[in-house]
Amino acid sequence: MSFLKVTFFTAAFVSILFTDNLYAQHHELGEQPIMWRGKPQDVLDSTSILYAFKTGTTNGHFRYFLSQTTNQGVLSDYYGNAIGGGLRFETNSFHHFQFAVSGFYFFNIGSSIMHEPDSITGTLSRYELGLFDIENPDNHRDMDRLEELYLKYNTSGGRIIIGRQLINTPLINIQDGRMRGTGVEGLWIDQHFAKKWRFQGGLLTAFSPRSTTKWFKGAESVGLYSQGVNLDGSPSNYKDHLHLPYVGVASITWKPNSWIEYQGWDYHMPRILNSTFHQVLVTKSLPKIKWIHGLQLIRQWALADGGNADLNKTYVTPGAKSMTFGLRSSVLIKDWQYSINYNRITAQGRYLFPREWGRDPFFTFLPRERNEGLSNTRAVVFKIENQSNLSILKKSSMALGYYQLPDVLDFASNKYGMPSYLQANFDLRVKLNKLMEGLEGQLLLVYKYGVGATHNNPKYQINKVDMFLTNIVLNYHF
Repeated sequence: MSFLKVTFFTAAFVSILFTDNLYAQHHELGEQPIMWRGKPQDVLDSTSILYAFKTGTTNGHFRYFLSQTTNQGVLSDYYGNAIGGGLRFETNSFHHFQFAVSGFYFFNIGSSIMHEPDSITGTLSRYELGLFDIENPDNHRDMDRLEELYLKYNTSGGRIIIGRQLINTPLINIQDGRMRGTGVEGLWIDQHFAKKWRFQGGLLTAFSPRSTTKWFKGAESVGLYSQGVNLDGSPSNYKDHLHLPYVGVASITWKPNSWIEYQGWDYHMPRILNSTFHQVLVTKSLPKIKWIHGLQLIRQWALADGGNADLNKTYVTPGAKSMTFGLRSSVLIKDWQYSINYNRITAQGRYLFPREWGRDPFFTFLPRERNEGLSNTRAVVFKIENQSNLSILKKSSMALGYYQLPDVLDFASNKYGMPSYLQANFDLRVKLNKLMEGLEGQLLLVYKYGVGATHNNPKYQINKVDMFLTNIVLNYHF
């Protein structure tokens, strides 16, 4: 159902519930149209549901995104231009309850031909296709999504939300690197206790992944992106062959004082995979310097048959385990932050989690690449970041990372055939004010240089290494 249709039915529903009388559907000539009926001349009862709707909050968002990939040599280059917008409405509180609805539409206003593969490798566009609908690459016009539709109950220290919503956790997150992020459907609780403790968690039953326009039940959403290969190198084939009634998430954050914070998360995919995430941050403040140190640990283990009794259709091999850990040390001097980051995925097994649900949580993560699907991997990243609210320059950062990966032919350790690489990012963000208040811009430049063997097979190179990516993003919020 399109966003326009949903908006129509929502308006009709609200009109029936919250007007004093059902007005006639027929208008006499000369009458003022009353399709958008209201009572601006009356003083509303602040205890009524109508008051909650009338005093609700409406927000809008317009977005433009240019992506251009330049590959080395005769391999195909790609470009894409997307533009779109959306509206969000949330009621005022009524006996601690709030209702919210939002939707977003976007268009392809000029791009490479998305259904045409590279003539040498047979590979499609990677980043540019992700701006639109990966299920329908040639759709240029009818791309819209009902993004949020939920009922929220506000507690004294948090909230309980049921319905379609946006969440941001270490492993399931909006991964906002295209036109729209990933949405989830289900029950979500966020509650603070005694100032030092915070619980987050719930049951998720459906997802609307980034680069899609539909909502998918849990298992249906896994495999929409590339499935990679099995341990023996044969193509993975778990899409539409998994059963996943829900995803259970639970977390505790403990902050006993201003200088230490611990958070632990558990992600439970019944009969498929369980993942735990732990992170500790320690902050030490001196007169002119602030030191921040971090430690991360992720443990994973397969459940039952890993998703399917047929090994060719399972998501994770029965009995498989994996572990990854990371370290960060950073110093903040005035508006400048310098950090050195390290991550290690051990040789115990592949680190796996559905790419459709979020990006990597690693300290070494750099935008436009990820290390999911790997084992026996080391990464080191150095970052410099400046953040200031004193001018239109909101944030600027530079990063350089080295990622040592298993050989692309080591299928058991390298699910997506990614060679070792160096990655350099330059990220510039601006925020305008006065006449152009609400307008924000971003320029992201990414270069990835291959340092691992590709065995003279360009499919391990195109859109992966020896490539330059340019992103220009404009956002207008109101």
